[in-house]
Amino acid sequence: MTQPMSAEPEIEPRLLRGWISRYDLAQELGLSVDTLGRWERRRKGPACVRAGRKIFYRMSVVQDWLQSQEMPRVADTRPSNARVRA
Repeated sequence: MTQPMSAEPEIEPRLLRGWISRYDLAQELGLSVDTLGRWERRRKGPACVRAGRKIFYRMSVVQDWLQSQEMPRVADTRPSNARVRA
């Protein structure tokens, strides 16, 4: 007995382990796919890889990029001896 041929071959999950698609990354970050595309053109966002029409991001690169976007806390700019008016 033969198995029916599907229109698209199955991609083994282990091949893409550690990678995330542009669509999935946009969902995770709450952004649009277009925003990630714009960032790619401006070389602003995390580095990506193209495989035909598909675009993937290495998850470790995305995490490093997110950490690099972290903003330092802004210290209170008021002098410590300033009086607070009520």
